[in-house]
Amino acid sequence: MTSDAQSPSIQGAPTLDDIRCAAERISPYVRHTPMIACAPVRSHREIGASLTLKLECLQVVGSFKPRGAINKLFSLPDRSAVRGLITASGGNHGLGVAYAATVANVPSTIYVPTTTPPAKIEKLKRWNAEVIVAGDSWDESNRFALEAAERNRLTYVHAFADPMVIAGQGTVGLEIMEDSPAVDTLVVAIGGGGLIAGIAIAAKAINPALRIIGVEPTGAATLHDSIKTGRIVTLDLIKTAALTLGARATEQINLDLIRHHVAELVLVSDDEIREAARWLWFELGVAAELGGAAAVAAVIAGKYRAAQGERVCALVCGAGTDGIQL
Repeated sequence: MTSDAQSPSIQGAPTLDDIRCAAERISPYVRHTPMIACAPVRSHREIGASLTLKLECLQVVGSFKPRGAINKLFSLPDRSAVRGLITASGGNHGLGVAYAATVANVPSTIYVPTTTPPAKIEKLKRWNAEVIVAGDSWDESNRFALEAAERNRLTYVHAFADPMVIAGQGTVGLEIMEDSPAVDTLVVAIGGGGLIAGIAIAAKAINPALRIIGVEPTGAATLHDSIKTGRIVTLDLIKTAALTLGARATEQINLDLIRHHVAELVLVSDDEIREAARWLWFELGVAAELGGAAAVAAVIAGKYRAAQGERVCALVCGAGTDGIQL
């Protein structure tokens, strides 16, 4: 992985211009989410003094996912021909697609794995999605969704490997660099890799010296293992409670972008993520799901140690209460 050098062109990857176009395209439908300073806090005061948070947990439907889904929708050559949107999701991407479908006034079908929390399924239904529980992991659900998309002639929206989805997620990076141009390091959680890929393209193009740190749960170290071996690794099992970060395998475009743009990948345990989620709630009043708290966990647990004076921004990418339930 590289952090400071300019990366080579990656086939199919969106550019900074693509991400800027995405920002214009999606702006009527998504929120420019706030950044807040952590200080003052009672615990982890030294960390809180230099840490800011990008609160994508306050995005429409509670995560960053509508950015990519809306950008994909509005980049289609003929939206009038769209019969419906379909995807596979552990919850958040499905909500983003369901929201995009309401914008387009078309139906949405979301395949979810058996591990999906009932609260996520109920939320999907409230966005008028048809929810089909099939498969024990996102990867299995995704196979069912692809088959149904072809069978029913529906528009499939990939959770993390579509260039237009990546460009949409990259608008988070544009907002961070606009609101906090002096930031030195961004810490971002990884599921399949679409969010960190898009953010890295945008932020590193604006400030090549910026460091991007990726965070995965120890029980879903998909990119960590793939980077280590130099090829895409498919995990046998997902062994984390942070289910929104639970892809068994990434795709080549995500692996290539992360390899070239991300300085370091660190792993955090579920216990460390829970501690971070509770810290966010009790110190800052931020209700983050486990996956949404993973980036903060890397900082609090010391898996990424900032240098003195280093300005660090951690992304809280999803809302929820699973991390703060005692």
